[in-house]
Amino acid sequence: MRILRALLLFLVISGLISSVAFAMKHLPEERGKTLFNDPKFAGGTKPCNACHPDGKGVEKAADKKEFNIMGKTQKSLQEAINFCIENASKGKAIDVKSEQMKDIAAYIKSLKRKVKSAGY
Repeated sequence: MRILRALLLFLVISGLISSVAFAMKHLPEERGKTLFNDPKFAGGTKPCNACHPDGKGVEKAADKKEFNIMGKTQKSLQEAINFCIENASKGKAIDVKSEQMKDIAAYIKSLKRKVKSAGY
């Protein structure tokens, strides 16, 4: 009987751990990170990571209200993302209300937390 209880407890704990690990990969930041590293994202030719390795250079984007990229002004993070998709990656702009835009913006915003926790 003890072996059966121990086995049942083990299965329950394993299931919970697996569920949490599975859910982590489905957070917007995780999906956004995948897009950030995908060279074919939005029909492009290179990933965002090519210009911003590990998010370098966009850590403070979450706090910005206006962006100046290549001499052009963008009024939001979404506009800045689309500008980079079109001009740096040679892709096609994505809908600012799409899940992909929400995910990649969530990943970029998450970089702010990583910088703070690293003490930069």
